[in-house]
Amino acid sequence: MTGVRAWLNRCRRWLWHKLFFRILFGERSHGQALPDTRISPSTCIEHEASLELGDDVFIGHFNFIEASAGVRIGRGTQLTNFISIVTHSTHRSVRVAAQLSGQDLAEGGTAVVRAPIVLGERCFIGPHSTLEAGTALGHGTLVAAHSRVRGVFPDFAVLAGSPAQVVGDTRDADARWLAGHPSLQQAYDRWRATLETQGS
Repeated sequence: MTGVRAWLNRCRRWLWHKLFFRILFGERSHGQALPDTRISPSTCIEHEASLELGDDVFIGHFNFIEASAGVRIGRGTQLTNFISIVTHSTHRSVRVAAQLSGQDLAEGGTAVVRAPIVLGERCFIGPHSTLEAGTALGHGTLVAAHSRVRGVFPDFAVLAGSPAQVVGDTRDADARWLAGHPSLQQAYDRWRATLETQGS
């Protein structure tokens, strides 16, 4: 009997994986085809019309994206798993509620935080991280796992902590890696030059 149950359980896991966890290439964002973008079906997106994606974006399993104030994710950026991206927060209004203060919080009261989030090209967001309203990450940024990110950060920053702080520069690790893979140096330099052209 145990063998039958084990077989049924394996079949159930296989079927569940095929139906609900298979990530396929091909999405659309604001009317534009994104053939190399992949989003897990287990990711929850609220206000999807306000989510703008570049191509070659990867969004893994069990992420939550709340885009009511606008979220832009640049080309080639990867969101791993269990990440929250929230463009508004009522963390103060639970304490400074209208019933306590007499203010109408819906009319732009300071108890509600609402601001867009922008992720540059080829960022990497580690698992169990939270990106809060108003965050802007420069191109090539790496966010370490379990980080809480709020603020504006430069290109190629390595961020870690809660609250997250700049702890390094991704170009240092890139240089070491490219030293062992010189055939990729030219493509990397082209990408960097493109970013500099866009910034000017």
